[in-house]
Order: sequence, then C-alpha cells, then structure tokens
Amino acid sequence: MATIKDVAAVAGVSFTTVSHVVNNSRPVSADVRAKVERAIRDLNYVPSAVARSLKARATATVGLLVPNGTNPYFAELARGVEDACARKGYCVIFCNSDDDPAKQRSYLRVLQEKRIDGLIVASAGDDAVLASTLADTREPIVVIDRNIEGLDADLVQIDHERGAWLATRHLLELGHSRIGCITGPVTTAVSAMRMHGFLRAMSERGVEIAPGAIVESDFSGAGGYRAAAQLFDSVRPTAIFAGNDMMGIGALRAAAERGLRVPGDCSIIGFDDIELGNFTWPALSTVGQPARALGDMAALTLIERIANTREEGAKARRRVMPPTLFARESTGPLGGAEEYTPLAA
Repeated sequence: MATIKDVAAVAGVSFTTVSHVVNNSRPVSADVRAKVERAIRDLNYVPSAVARSLKARATATVGLLVPNGTNPYFAELARGVEDACARKGYCVIFCNSDDDPAKQRSYLRVLQEKRIDGLIVASAGDDAVLASTLADTREPIVVIDRNIEGLDADLVQIDHERGAWLATRHLLELGHSRIGCITGPVTTAVSAMRMHGFLRAMSERGVEIAPGAIVESDFSGAGGYRAAAQLFDSVRPTAIFAGNDMMGIGALRAAAERGLRVPGDCSIIGFDDIELGNFTWPALSTVGQPARALGDMAALTLIERIANTREEGAKARRRVMPPTLFARESTGPLGGAEEYTPLAA
C-alpha cells in the first residue's frame, strides 16, 4: 500500500506538501497540486483516516449501541440512524449488546477507542455502571428509546405511556373488558411506562383486571407466544395488548394453534409499528411511530450536538414523539370467545 512518502517521491515534493494538498491546510501552487494529485491517482494512495482525524480532532463517525440487533424494531431504528448520518457525511459503527450490560460496557470502551464524534445509545435495561461511564464521556450522547437513569443527555423517544393507553382504549372501545396484557421485562423503564398506560386506560373505564391477566415476557416473538399461550389456557381473554409487535406476532401464532379466530375470538394489538406487522395474517394492529423516524431524529439531534457543543449549564433536550394508533385486521368488536375450549395438552 502506498504511503504519503511514496506520493512525495513520485511528485518530487516534500511529504508535508502532500499533506497540505490532501488536507487543504495551506495554499499550494496549481502546478504542484496537479503533480501531487497525479501521483495520488497513479499510486492509488488512500490517506490515513486515523492520521487525519488526529489532526482535525474529528472522525465523521458516530457509534450506535442497541440492545438486540435481531429485533426488527432496532434494525429499522438503526437504518434511520444510518440514513440520516449518511446525508450529513457521517459513518456509523453499529454495536449489538444482546441485552447484556457487561457486553454493552465493553462495546462502549471500543467505541471510545475508535475516537467517535458522538454516540447514540439504546440501553440494555437498568445499568447504574453504564450511566456513570457515560457521564464521564466527553463525546456528545443521545439516548434513544430507553431512558438511562442518572445520565444527563439528550433523549429521543416515543410517548410509551400514551401509546399503551391508546392501544388499550382501542380494545375497550371495541367492547372488550377481559383484556390480557403481555409486558416486557419489568426491570426496563419502557415496560413500566407501557404497563402504566395499560393500567390507566383500564382504570379510567372502571374495568377490573382479571387475576393472572398480566404476564411478563421478554420482547421476543417466542416470549410473546409463551405468554399468550398462558393467557389463553387460563384467563381466556377476548383481547390482548402486547407490549411490542414481536410479542404480538408470537400471540398471533399461539391463537392460531388453538383454533382461535383473530379478531373474531380474540383481538391482538402490539406496540412499535415495525414493518413486519403489516405482513402477518391478519395484519397486526399496533401503536407507535416508524422506528426509522426515531432513528432519523436521534441522528440529527446528535449531529446538532457535535456541531454545537453544549454550552456550560445548557440543559439536555427531551424529544418525545407522539404515538399513532394503526388499527389493522387483528382487532375487532367483541364476540365468540366464550365458545373457545383450550386444546388438550
């Protein structure tokens, strides 16, 4: 691989002159610039990004840390971040923590060693050590989706509580009262906010929640399947609010295995509005905002911070996107659930 000294030798100039041409750091005569540029083309010379970043103290690179890269929601969110960064001339280093706080901290160290200009973090649950580590980070930080307690950073998220309230109210307005709820891990702030929205909607309508009608799961399709199976074989709800779309998709499978018609025997609604939900059968009703839009907003918020370092005493921004109800084919009026008999084990 050609070096800057190779270019200088071919062009017949000093390597500092080559550096001035590459970085536009000082005026160079048109004749000398032409010689250097010709040598660069002939040698296929690629300037060192590391060296240039050390000089400029910027890399045009941001880090993105997500808790589960296999979840379509985070894949779509990452695409929104990537597209917005590309428009602004930034590259993205993607890291998946697998919902493991230790792996999350390890990736954070790697990203800092890469001299990123800023960081977007979707936290893997509660992690006091992560908050303390990020607090010592000099690069701008934007937290997306899940708040990190104890960290003073810009936050971009959807209104989780209102979204869950909208989803539950939708089921109540369809005439359902025996409603099951599948939550994500209770240790995450997202699950707590969505649970609160569910409880608030039920309380406002004076509807009692049946014993065992709230089941904790893990935000995965398999987890939603298991939780819905538990509900169908015990509580027998006429409707289910799933704390995310993947769990809602798992619930569709559990209903189909039991011969339940959706929405005739049981309505199912999710949360997040992932693209896959449009292509299930029936199409999954949901609440949320397109994940790409959240990713786009997070990236633009971070790039603003990179361009304008936060002034002393300036407050972190909290940007909350309003949720939208998408009533599709998986929710409908109450009817028929009393005739359901669970399949034999």
